[in-house]
Amino acid sequence: MKRNGSIQRKTNETEVALSVDLDGMGAAKVSSGVGFLDHMLDLFAKHSGFDLELQANGDLHVDAHHTVEDVGICLGQAFEQALGDKRGIRRYGSVTLPMDETLMTAAVDLGGRFYLEYRVDMPAEKIGDFDSELVHEFCHAFAQNAKCNLHVLQHYGRNTHHIAEAVFKSLARALKMAAELDPRQDGVPSTKGSL
Repeated sequence: MKRNGSIQRKTNETEVALSVDLDGMGAAKVSSGVGFLDHMLDLFAKHSGFDLELQANGDLHVDAHHTVEDVGICLGQAFEQALGDKRGIRRYGSVTLPMDETLMTAAVDLGGRFYLEYRVDMPAEKIGDFDSELVHEFCHAFAQNAKCNLHVLQHYGRNTHHIAEAVFKSLARALKMAAELDPRQDGVPSTKGSL
């Protein structure tokens, strides 16, 4: 069974084509027009093991907000599509990940309900020309559209680039764990019988 998702989204603000393969090798071919976002998505693919392809064009003459948010929406939708009926997945994943002076925890439940708890303090408003608050916007858009519970907790950290990178890396590792197929689980991981 292939676990692939593919989304195309076009609005007056952005045009996004995104595909994900949950059983890939961590290959990324991404172009969003937002350099820092591309960097984060490259490392997201590498650390999740998901293959990711993205082509996005957005109203960057305004700012990067719409592009980052819409990429998060599309990744969430493609991820949820790729999971299918969620039969055989582990469902839960969590990791505490160090990134130099930063320590970050991400925990996820792929149970079909959206909730985001995001406790991350970005010391600087900008990472180059990227608004650091957009990391939160990406996580919110992703979690809402993947229909998952996502908790991101920063234990400590000083460097804003490292903090953002730790968010994406820990999210990638937690999702890898949660989406992994469990050989002992032949049905849906819920006493309700569906997710």
